[in-house]
Amino acid sequence: MVVGTDSRLTASSSVAIELDSAELRYGDRRLWSGLSLSVERGEFIAVLGPNGSGKTSLIKVLLGLRPLTSGTVRLGGEPPRRGSSRVGYVPQQRGFDSDLGARGIDLVALGFDGHRYGVPWPNPTKRRLLNEVIEQVGASRFAYSPIGLLSGGEQQRLRIAQALLSSPQVLLCDEPLLSLDLANQKAIVDLIDERRRASNTAVVFVTHEINPILPVVDRIVYIVDGRWAIGTPEEVMTSERLSDLYQTRVEVTRIGDKLLVVGATDASASFGLQANEHHE
Repeated sequence: MVVGTDSRLTASSSVAIELDSAELRYGDRRLWSGLSLSVERGEFIAVLGPNGSGKTSLIKVLLGLRPLTSGTVRLGGEPPRRGSSRVGYVPQQRGFDSDLGARGIDLVALGFDGHRYGVPWPNPTKRRLLNEVIEQVGASRFAYSPIGLLSGGEQQRLRIAQALLSSPQVLLCDEPLLSLDLANQKAIVDLIDERRRASNTAVVFVTHEINPILPVVDRIVYIVDGRWAIGTPEEVMTSERLSDLYQTRVEVTRIGDKLLVVGATDASASFGLQANEHHE
């Protein structure tokens, strides 16, 4: 069942991502179908939904790691492919072993080399670009420190720097705020938002928690059990819309500048109201 459609499906050079009647299945299990979405350059899209709804799988499709079952997907007018310089990827925050000897700058350099740490950079242009992107994300102070000794927020800044090395047109973020405190969540969101505004970069941001990105998000793609809705936060984050998606009563309340969602267990979990979460 489709609960929303995207009225922006037009052929345009400003379109960064285009999905047309997209369907994804794992065997007999359908994650979503009939998904049509056009994302413009500079647009910030949040992807929400309960565990197992296909949010991370959507990122894999856009990265060229998983083909659609049916329908089409294009990035910048071309099919997605592995290792495309048009796409930057920021993964979930995961800590490194404290004994790991690699430095922060080595992690960022994987954006060039992608296969091993500690690669020398004889190319002056690459070295300059590396230093520039580290400075842009505010990581110069700790870039030469061992990765395992850095905080989660510092590590995530370096992952963003790695994703930006190729000056991507599209930035794909898969739960980048996990395990970060509120201050670091805000810092990372501000950093990504500043980048997309300065460089007209499209952002697709998978998250369980809408509130940290609510001030910057343009539209939401909400996926539940094969059903989906697309629209602005005001259009999607309503009791009526989420109740329709979850097929049970869901209440959405605004408290100050935050949204509180209660009702279906999966809906509550999507907004960080349950402590135990498992990811796709």
